[in-house]
Amino acid sequence: MLRLVSDKWTLLLITLLGRQPYRFNELHRAVEGISQRMLTRTLRTLESDGLVEREVFPTSPPGVEYRLTPLGVSLLAPLSELAGWAVDHHAEIAAARRRPT
Repeated sequence: MLRLVSDKWTLLLITLLGRQPYRFNELHRAVEGISQRMLTRTLRTLESDGLVEREVFPTSPPGVEYRLTPLGVSLLAPLSELAGWAVDHHAEIAAARRRPT
């Protein structure tokens, strides 16, 4: 699970989907620098882990929308806490990185 949430695309997608459902192309436009292949791969992983659900609409071409599952929503609070910790300790981490090893 740590490997999953340490991936930058995963965190970004969970954060975005925590705001609202997105269609694939909307997500692709919203996430600067992600390839279609990586977006597809990350969404499939999140779906198989039960964090994201995919809904297909019977349109031509078929529309697909992604949203967080209740399990995915439950991950938002811990991620927010982790981000807050990183902000609170940014100066200490930066200082540690500058120390010679």
